[in-house]
Amino acid sequence: MSATLGIIGGGGWLGGAIARAALDKGVIAPDRLTLSWRSRPPEGFAGVMLTQDNRALCDSADVLLLSVRPEDWPAVAQPAPGKLVLSAMAGVDMATLAERHQTTRVIRALPNAAAEVGASYTPLVASPGATEADRAYARALFGACGAVDELAEEAQLDYLSGLTGTGPAYPALMAMAMVADATARGIPEAVALRAVNMLFVGTGRLIEKDEPDPAATVETFMAYRGVTAAGLSAMQGNGLAEAVRIGLSAALARTHAMHAAANS
Repeated sequence: MSATLGIIGGGGWLGGAIARAALDKGVIAPDRLTLSWRSRPPEGFAGVMLTQDNRALCDSADVLLLSVRPEDWPAVAQPAPGKLVLSAMAGVDMATLAERHQTTRVIRALPNAAAEVGASYTPLVASPGATEADRAYARALFGACGAVDELAEEAQLDYLSGLTGTGPAYPALMAMAMVADATARGIPEAVALRAVNMLFVGTGRLIEKDEPDPAATVETFMAYRGVTAAGLSAMQGNGLAEAVRIGLSAALARTHAMHAAANS
């Protein structure tokens, strides 16, 4: 891509992961990229411009990517009149971004922690003022980090912030519960950790290979009427689906609260 890109928060883990993926995949050249940093300069970015001056970054870049915590955004937000502004923040809506950055060309995207290994899922949504070229730019940039879906409504993105934006957190919670049960039954902790971690690694690789339908997978194992079916039936009967629904509802409510705070 010939446009210059400036990443506010490029010294953070997510901004840095996006930058590395884009460089590794040849989506952007080092001399077209500027990263701003706060605590310490990022390492391993030969040929990339590094700065602590977000005002200068916004002035010089054609495209701006915001990769900071939502609560830190007001302090670093700079006008970018008429420019394409990409946001990787949850909880700050397109209207607020457009007003603060003085542009109608806004795209929100929610990559997750797996961007670090090129396996992020990134939903994105574009404002009416964003052009097809803007949307193609965003798809290419975030596509360097993994899979991308473009959504029709910002509300869908807000929901996904609590579903896929969480990255490994929900699977890690499930894994933690499984390890706790195994160790309580006398399995050595190191063995339990390895067994559960490999279960999730293997599942991820199978999904990557075949993209199976979760419902079809569950039905297949239920049809065997064996050990796995007994475990699945007990989990379903004791409210696993409802616990997931409650958790996702709480995450969505938190997103709505963040929107309200950003607009206040």
